[in-house]
Amino acid sequence: MTFSLTSTEWGEKVERILSASLRAVEPASAIKRFVQRKGDQLIINGQRYDLEAYRRIWVVGAGKAGSPMACAAAEILGERLDGGLVIVKEGYLAAYESLKPELGLRLVEAGHPLPDERGVRVTQEMISLLSGCQPGDLVICLISGGGSALLPAPPPGVSLSDLQTLTQLLLACGATIVEINTLRKHLDQVKGGQLARLAYPAHLATLIVSDVVGSPLDVIASGPTVPDSTTFSDAYAVLERYNLVDQVPRSILFYLRSGCRGEIKETPKEGDPVFANVQNVIIGSNPQAAAAALKQAGQEGFNSLLLTTYLQGEARQAGRLLAAITRQVVATGQPIPRPAFIAAGGETTVTLLGDGLGGRNQELALGAVEDLNGLPGVALVTLATDGGDGPTGAAGAVVTGETLERARQLGLRPAEYLQRNDAYHFFEALGDLIVTGPTGTNVNDLAFLFVF
Repeated sequence: MTFSLTSTEWGEKVERILSASLRAVEPASAIKRFVQRKGDQLIINGQRYDLEAYRRIWVVGAGKAGSPMACAAAEILGERLDGGLVIVKEGYLAAYESLKPELGLRLVEAGHPLPDERGVRVTQEMISLLSGCQPGDLVICLISGGGSALLPAPPPGVSLSDLQTLTQLLLACGATIVEINTLRKHLDQVKGGQLARLAYPAHLATLIVSDVVGSPLDVIASGPTVPDSTTFSDAYAVLERYNLVDQVPRSILFYLRSGCRGEIKETPKEGDPVFANVQNVIIGSNPQAAAAALKQAGQEGFNSLLLTTYLQGEARQAGRLLAAITRQVVATGQPIPRPAFIAAGGETTVTLLGDGLGGRNQELALGAVEDLNGLPGVALVTLATDGGDGPTGAAGAVVTGETLERARQLGLRPAEYLQRNDAYHFFEALGDLIVTGPTGTNVNDLAFLFVF
């Protein structure tokens, strides 16, 4: 992990806090906390599965945390694993080497955030595998953030190119992940509970690392194994809300309108028999990461406070809000006195206005630069817990009370960089990007306020 802070002592404290938050949601360790094997008994969050009663045991899944999750699951199942398929983001196969090839569990890379041909091809393989499931089978499904893009199965008449166009429009307009995934669920053959429909009548246990605020099961990776609470009408309403009806491909409009008229089968809802033998367990989430950061901050001598794990809205405005809280701590010692540590988690959005480079964590940090100017002994640290903030190699950025003055000396104007959504190049010039590389986990974003 690399980043800069003026004080080496404070920099070391910050790094230990960031590292503690990521360790708390390390996927392999989380799997082992929630899944144990005692002889022929597999125990998942207290629910027992008699392995002797199953003819075949498969592991499937998709997400940025898929590699360590798959390795941990394979280690636990051992000789009882009959094979499977897990899709991960390109560049996220770091743990693959520890898998034993003879187990037959394949890990395959695909595109994210835009779905690609690799994802479509491998998802079709997964559909074929699941379609052959019988009552005597057990399917372990591993789901984590990024699964929506990595598990694409376009419905008849809708092409991958159509889905890519829709995804780009949704990412640019500022739609929330709930809204984006509402559309994904109704333009797919796996999402929105349809993986459970494919696996039925096998038993299905899903282990989930949540990257969605509040961890609603039907939103995480577009809820492939849970009842869908949304409808075709809800999906079409998202297009209307963001004035996208005239911009999306005609095939998508035709498909959604057909669904609204009841001509296409809805995603499975609560009470559908396909969920009778399904267990869904969240094993990692943003509140867990934030709690670990608070605990470590206390050990480092900070007065610590959890502000929220529901931070949402425009990233630059969230940055201004966090800067305002920092100013209050400096001025009044409220809501907690120095040395203060305040944690906020969630997922903000960016409405694209320009053609710059960055991500929501970097833009949040850039939004705070002017409001933090001149404050002594303060820092705002932002972090995408998967290690990749937007289409960049950075996870976030650091802002202090000196950032604006240092930027001015280099001729950098924060407002200009905000106008073109170019936070990456602003912080790159200052040496204030946080670089972790792929972390192997994904539980939303974290923002940490420090008043030293």
